[in-house]
Amino acid sequence: MNEAIFSQIDFGPLKEYLEEDNITDISYDNGGQLWLKTLDKGIYRIENPAINNALIEKIAFQCSNVMGKTFNMAEPFLDAESTELRLNFIHESIATNGIAMVIRKTPAKIRLNREKLLDEQYVTKDLLDFLIKCVHARCNIIVSGETGSGKTELVKYLASNTMENEKIITIEDTLELHLDRIFPHRDIVAMKTNNIASYTDVLVTCMRQNPIWILLSEVRSAEAVLAVRNSISSGHHILSTIHADKASSIPMRMYSLLESSQDVDQFLASIHRYVQIGIYVKGYFSKELNRFQREIIEVCEFYVDDDNKPKSNIIYKKTLDGKISLNNPTKHLLDYFSISNVEIDEDTFHLGTNEANNESTEENVNQENSVSETVTEPLKNNTTVQDSADLLNSLRLNNIETL
Repeated sequence: MNEAIFSQIDFGPLKEYLEEDNITDISYDNGGQLWLKTLDKGIYRIENPAINNALIEKIAFQCSNVMGKTFNMAEPFLDAESTELRLNFIHESIATNGIAMVIRKTPAKIRLNREKLLDEQYVTKDLLDFLIKCVHARCNIIVSGETGSGKTELVKYLASNTMENEKIITIEDTLELHLDRIFPHRDIVAMKTNNIASYTDVLVTCMRQNPIWILLSEVRSAEAVLAVRNSISSGHHILSTIHADKASSIPMRMYSLLESSQDVDQFLASIHRYVQIGIYVKGYFSKELNRFQREIIEVCEFYVDDDNKPKSNIIYKKTLDGKISLNNPTKHLLDYFSISNVEIDEDTFHLGTNEANNESTEENVNQENSVSETVTEPLKNNTTVQDSADLLNSLRLNNIETL
């Protein structure tokens, strides 16, 4: 559905919310409730009597008519997509408390920049410099987080730091990146999967286009997981997103999406070998800042040791109380930077280069690695000490009081 067709649709009183740049999502449901998701306030409800079931039904039928589709009891679901809008409708025969609609805005702009990231405490300066160097070194990076946490926006910002002579191909099932429109002067091919061209089909063609970077939309299926693995194992470099509760769990989350009985050790080893960096970004309401806050909570380095065992190094981790733990990258990542001709200090985060500090860093790395080494063993207890710590931190991040 192109922009010209969308221009024929009368959004009525919804138009003001579509034009407000601060609003990212609009949700209508439950017989008249209107919810907005914004960059600064998070999710909240507003009252607007002019926006009711009749209006939403009118918009849905306009969409279905211009698309040549049906929206009724026999066809109760409707998806519509333009360059910068994505709509989904559920008919009242299925949504028994009234027609439901969600609008996701995907503007062709990069909302994040260096000043904004630092001013809004999204990331520390040293970590931001490190991540940009990771892009310059062509590290394979996967960003994790919950829905609405800002994963795609972070990927767009990271992609903006790629070199201008590096060809980019984006592969998406729903258009969100818009890098071809943001950087019209660059060598960028934007590809969209559909019921005719699957991830696998598009990826085969993509390889023949000789890209340096492949930007895959969210990894949420077995086919997408295999697309990621095939991309990185063939020597291309990726930026992608996934739903995961922390950066260190990205490889295992990818394995859980597979529908085959592939050997877990072999799969994890391949992901740890070819994906260098995992990032976990969190969106929550900050009592301290009195606004909706998005920030990087964890950055993890993946690698395999000399025995081909998957290992993880938590480079950066932040808890809600502001405590930050840092580890310098291992020699494996430093070697990767060196091969890519990107200079980086061994003491990346200025932790000190004396023997005591090095031993402490190595101990922290080994503690994280012990989790990876036992990932395939059955859990003997329902909750581990680390699980408890992560749970408490998650509760605090969501402003849930604990005893």
